[in-house]
Amino acid sequence: MLLGGVAQAAPDSSPIGSANVTVADPTVPRPPGQPCVVQLFSDDTFNDFGTRPYGYAPPTGCGTHWAKVVLEADFSVTAGVQFDRTASIWLGGVNLYFGTTQEPRSNLAPNWHVERDLTDYSALFRNSGQGQAVLYNLVDSTYTGVIHGSARLLFYPASVVAPAPRVPDAVYPLGSDPVGNTVTLNNSSSQMAATLTLPANVERAYLDVFTQSQSNDEFWYTCVPDQYAAETQECGGGNFREAEISIDGQPAGVAPVYPWIYTGGIDLFIWKPTPGVQALNFMPYRVDLTPFAGMLSNGSPHTVAVSVQGANSYFSATASLLVYQDHGAKQVSGALLRNTLAGQSPTPTIGSTLQQDSSGNVTGAVTTDLSRHFVIEGYVDTSHGRVTTTVDQTVGFADTQTFGITATDFHQITDQLTSVEGVSRSRIGNFLSGEFEARFRYPLHVDVNQATESNGDYSILTSIKQGYDQHTGMSLGGFPLYWADVHNNVAGSDTLVLDSGFHIVSHSGQQATQNFAFHDSLGGCYSGSVSSANNLVTAYSTGQDCAGEQNRVLWFAHPDGSPYLGDSLLPW
Repeated sequence: MLLGGVAQAAPDSSPIGSANVTVADPTVPRPPGQPCVVQLFSDDTFNDFGTRPYGYAPPTGCGTHWAKVVLEADFSVTAGVQFDRTASIWLGGVNLYFGTTQEPRSNLAPNWHVERDLTDYSALFRNSGQGQAVLYNLVDSTYTGVIHGSARLLFYPASVVAPAPRVPDAVYPLGSDPVGNTVTLNNSSSQMAATLTLPANVERAYLDVFTQSQSNDEFWYTCVPDQYAAETQECGGGNFREAEISIDGQPAGVAPVYPWIYTGGIDLFIWKPTPGVQALNFMPYRVDLTPFAGMLSNGSPHTVAVSVQGANSYFSATASLLVYQDHGAKQVSGALLRNTLAGQSPTPTIGSTLQQDSSGNVTGAVTTDLSRHFVIEGYVDTSHGRVTTTVDQTVGFADTQTFGITATDFHQITDQLTSVEGVSRSRIGNFLSGEFEARFRYPLHVDVNQATESNGDYSILTSIKQGYDQHTGMSLGGFPLYWADVHNNVAGSDTLVLDSGFHIVSHSGQQATQNFAFHDSLGGCYSGSVSSANNLVTAYSTGQDCAGEQNRVLWFAHPDGSPYLGDSLLPW
């Protein structure tokens, strides 16, 4: 296969000095050639709690198998006052985009651009359908910011230098809305589920999962178990969250929950002009369900479900099931061989060193820890032999909430690390045909130090660091084929002053930095950095850590951290 490269250039003009949204994230790399464009909606106004429906028809003149499919969306909000809002785009019940919005200022109407690689969803786009944009927004005399948005799909025709990858043959949404919307998961028992009768020749299956914290759960990562809530003056319900995937009630996989911080979160000034990690554009987590492929092909209906362990009102969730079929057989057979995830309860270990002295001062820490290792294995008898797939994974969660509380001061430090170490191995007979390794780390550090001033005001110094670290690697026949690393880190701080009624009086010392880096084994490189102070961009660079200080990413790579398991880099 010929490999084309895409050199990613810096913006036409420097953003230094701007107060508008500025991020270090890469765009989706594109193959050569002119794309066919399908406009989904254009300059829609979001000023109420209604959806914005649209009709979709496949592009003409681009065939039905594409080298790449990319969603582009542009949003803006008028100057004034407005909360961060959740935005999503759907087609036929399947999620195309999920994220939140930037908050405006009285004299600033920010705008921003997002992209998502949807090549693995190509089967969805071959037929006409109904879609909708969902962006609920309250506009009244207090909350005046009106949000506008446009979105389109770009279809890049396949060519000799950019062949169409093998993509899933079918995409199935989880959820109850046939056009598309999220599902509310209020507690650990709440489920988002779909009962499906799948084709009789499924050979691989994956689930793309989004779980977004809302309402009482928005700041779940700072909460403590109920028994410590009053003493620490914090939210109860604990801080362990994890998405649990099941098939017919049997545990089938785990999806970690990312601690996204939205643009109004904790201290809204930290995120102007650079939002937190993925705040405007969430990345899904892909779960390998291939060990269940033989069972899913038996002609019976099967229920695929997602829940969030620890949910405490509430999480918004959506998921899409991606299915590959055996093109050489109408019927396959198989079975699940072992599943050590079943029987492993997602119940963390809680520890405490909290102490309270005679004056009522509280010091110490609350810890929450859980680590699970599991193996899920199954086989499918396909037209190219018996394929046995083993998913071997360790998921970890470690959280420490440290407190120093007096009558006039409240100091809380959150240190949290969610981690995944996993590998999926496929064998045809005794031959190791494919191996996919994936490692994720979600570090989070939040330091909030609140002091009561002599005039009754509250001074709150907040420092936040969050990261998204991903390593993926593929091997064929036991020989390394490809690897890629993604690192996205944001750090910022600010001091808020609130009056006794908790109204904002002032803020000072805002500063933030985002660093984004991507490298892969084929020489692909992307680096970007943006810094701000007093809510203006003070530094911006791109390509600084790449050869010749030039970003260069191969067109089929995923520098943004989006999932790519099962694309053209695998031969079957």
